[in-house]
Amino acid sequence: MSDNKIINWYPEIMYEEQEDGLSSKIPFIMVPEDQIMPELLYVFESRDTGEFEPGMTGEPVPILEMDLHQYADMATLKEKLNAEVFDTVRVALGLAPLTEAVSAGKKITDNIRKNLSEKTNIST
Repeated sequence: MSDNKIINWYPEIMYEEQEDGLSSKIPFIMVPEDQIMPELLYVFESRDTGEFEPGMTGEPVPILEMDLHQYADMATLKEKLNAEVFDTVRVALGLAPLTEAVSAGKKITDNIRKNLSEKTNIST
């Protein structure tokens, strides 16, 4: 698929009904076969203000406070930004710089392999 593909569909954020499902409680978006995943998602944060206004027929309708948020695809940022700027973004989001995260991830993977090896007597 081309990187220049125009996104002409509306992504729907979905959740699995079972807690032990494939996505492990992480929301997902079903991407149509002829489309690509959006590189940026816009999501409204909606909060009830506790106040009401009259609706179309006079019934009380809650007043909501709406704030627009934008969520960028980290893979796109990694591809388009230099390493220093990408690390600045990661740190701003509360993540470790990429080299630190990769190193920590490798240590976790090594510990898992070691524990599995000890429990199953299989060498890695």
